[in-house]
Order: sequence, then structure tokens, then C-alpha cells
Amino acid sequence: MAEEASSLVGIIETTVEIKSSPEKLHDMFVGKKHHIPSASPSFVHGCELHEGEMGQVGSVISNNLKPINMWSDGEARVMKERIESIDPENNSVTYRVLEGDVMNEYKSFVITLQVTPKEGEPGSVVHWHFEYEKINEEVAHPETLLQFAVEVSKELDAHLCSEE
Repeated sequence: MAEEASSLVGIIETTVEIKSSPEKLHDMFVGKKHHIPSASPSFVHGCELHEGEMGQVGSVISNNLKPINMWSDGEARVMKERIESIDPENNSVTYRVLEGDVMNEYKSFVITLQVTPKEGEPGSVVHWHFEYEKINEEVAHPETLLQFAVEVSKELDAHLCSEE
């Protein structure tokens, strides 16, 4: 039985280079998450605080994600998440998905975002890390959601750069 369960558990990750500083992008995903819909209108339709304070550990936020070609069914998605940890010094934040469309396919889903400075040049590297457990073998690994995170990062970066 343990062997079967382990095949349902996975980790996928990716990085994307951006022009913004680590602090600016981290702040957007933590303290200014409610600004993301206006900064990334192609991908995020809305963001609502349900519990706690925006940018604080324990706060619960729902994100309304726009229907895009990446989703196989072209439907809008909702993701309700809680901030599990924030590390401002390392520009890192971890969210646990609590409810929404993602949880129709996964028993657990944890997203960690870390933004680090590029070595020897301006800009940053965004590192997305997803840890998850699928409900069964038919569920695909969340590559589509990972690509979605990359695209949102790029659009937020363009927005932040246009503000400078």
C-alpha cells in the first residue's frame, strides 16, 4: 500500500527570470496580493481576503483565476489558500491550498515561492515549488498550474517594471 501512495505524491518546480527586484515581487505575492488582479489581468480575475490580515501568516485568501487556454476545459478556476509561512529575509512565502478546483484532483497542495537576486546583474529569479498528493493515478501532475504561475510572474514583472 505504501508503494501505491508514494506514486501519488509529487514535487515539481521551475524558475523564471524577471527584471524586478526580489522584494517587489515578493511583496506583491504577500502584502499586496489584492493588487494582483489589476497587475495581472490576463490571468487573475479577483482576490479576496477571508480571514486574518493581508500579508500575515494564517490569512486565508481566495483567487479567481481567469479561463485561459492552459486549462484543458477553458473554465475559470478558484483557489482558496492560507499563508503557512513568510520569510521576508529570503523573499519566500508558502501557501497551503484549502479549497477550490485544485482540490478536486489533489488531497494536498502546497505552493512555495522564493524570489532571489540574480548573480552579478539586476533582476531576480523566481522559484516556484509545488508539493502535492493526487487523489488517484488518473490525475495529471500540475504542470499546467506551474506554467500558469510562470505566466503570472512574467505579467506581474512587466507591471512592476512599468511603474518604475
